[in-house]
Amino acid sequence: MYDVLIRNGRVLNGTGNPWTVQDIGIEGDRIVAMGDLSGNTGKQEIDATGLVVAPGFIDTHVHSDLLCTRPDIHKIKVMQGVTTELFGQDGISVAPVSDETKPLWQKQLSGLNGDIGDWPWKSVHEYLSFLEKTPMNGNAAYLVPHGNVRTLVMGFASRTATPAEMQQMRELVEEGMEQGAVGVSSGLIYPPNVYSNKAELIEICKGAAKYNGCFVVHIRNESNHILAALDEVIDVARQSGVRLHVSHFKVGGKANRDKVEAALAKLTAGRAEGLEITFDQYPYTAGSTVFASILPPWMHDGGTPEMVARLRQPEVRARVKQELKENDGYENWVLSSGWENIVITAVASEKNRHLEGKSVIEIARIKGLADPADAAFDLLIEENANIAMVVHWGIEEDIISAMQHPLQMVGSDAIFGGKPHPRLYGTYARVLGHFVREMGALTLGEAVRKMTSGPAQLIQLTDRGLLREGYFADIVVFDPETVIDRATFAEPLREPLGIRHVLVNGQVAVQDGTWTGVTAGRVLNRQDGNELEDRRRKIAVSRVELT
Repeated sequence: MYDVLIRNGRVLNGTGNPWTVQDIGIEGDRIVAMGDLSGNTGKQEIDATGLVVAPGFIDTHVHSDLLCTRPDIHKIKVMQGVTTELFGQDGISVAPVSDETKPLWQKQLSGLNGDIGDWPWKSVHEYLSFLEKTPMNGNAAYLVPHGNVRTLVMGFASRTATPAEMQQMRELVEEGMEQGAVGVSSGLIYPPNVYSNKAELIEICKGAAKYNGCFVVHIRNESNHILAALDEVIDVARQSGVRLHVSHFKVGGKANRDKVEAALAKLTAGRAEGLEITFDQYPYTAGSTVFASILPPWMHDGGTPEMVARLRQPEVRARVKQELKENDGYENWVLSSGWENIVITAVASEKNRHLEGKSVIEIARIKGLADPADAAFDLLIEENANIAMVVHWGIEEDIISAMQHPLQMVGSDAIFGGKPHPRLYGTYARVLGHFVREMGALTLGEAVRKMTSGPAQLIQLTDRGLLREGYFADIVVFDPETVIDRATFAEPLREPLGIRHVLVNGQVAVQDGTWTGVTAGRVLNRQDGNELEDRRRKIAVSRVELT
């Protein structure tokens, strides 16, 4: 008798192959049998007749680093089939920190990663150990954030690092990798990462490449200068030997649509050269990030307190207003997309809660201000910059062009709080329902590959991302005829339809579309060759024992 037996499902194993009808037998946290298991029984049985059985989805870009510790809040991820997430994104996360840098990061990240109070950790090891002892809905892997190691070496200084400082950062990345991280990340529009040059990026990436880690990067520009921004990170991969993964690929601003094909061609050319390059994408024509990122890089020198103080100075406000109208030397979303397309999604205070879901143009009208920039600056001051936003930047035709690229995989870039981007609740169901079933943009098997084995390869997971005997039982069962997202920008907290059952490490986390409260998630540490070989031996032994 199996612990769990899934019967008669249309199995999409994650390779991209068409489905085949199979039963799946699970013992403990592993898949132990696949095929015709009609002569067997399970302590718990799931009838998957007419349903698709796939590997659990792996989200390659999330901001659940803190709220994964709040299962009742974080449950929406597993409810859309996500069983593993990759934390530490954009070079700005929760470890490593020091006594001096931790308060700065807590302030800077509260609008992005949420607030759970003081953190009881400093190092990557301590953070991952904390997660190991904390009930989590799904599995977690971690990237060493560039910004965190930079502040440990040189604070939030807005200058180029010296060779000695670059070496210190590289050593800190190597330390994080040794403590379990799977790669390094940077967000080159966010302070202090924005102050780095290519030489610094090459050096930190050498630290990750030493352990076959990946470099997951929000490039320096995703609109007017995207082609140069891609050239930069591709050359970083070329010179460091790191595996390159571009976060949330897009070309922002409708005036830049002609750059989509050229941008994808650069990634293809890099692969042809022999560089390991991939990218992820969320299935929406709008993005979401911290509102303070609309400001030019020099405004962030010294961190959030200094930035807020500058916004109180009339001469600074006048200078920023002018730059918002004409400076395309940084990721200027006001210039590329317009105030009318920037919507506030979350604020920290009850005082301004009524502004969530309003564009900056609307907020200016509510406040009786003639210039939307003044409304933006005032709000940043009032909320101490703890604000998230949505930016509407493109059209669906360009989403499909990138989605169909063989190097693409799915990532939500989901941010919790307030009136969030609907991708938090809808990403995976939207791909399966809207883009696969309704638009025919992908086959179902290819979509599942982009959510499972593709991301598993990026993170170098050897026993997840596919449905195979001996693999961990991270599994999602969904109805291909009804699966769909229901979250919208107006009503973003609506749960998806059609995700029937989800298993994490062999335990049922979602049953008949309802969260069970089971928290079976684990920390997935980087594994060296000896650890992998030990695991393979254990799998082989378990197979013998089961037979």
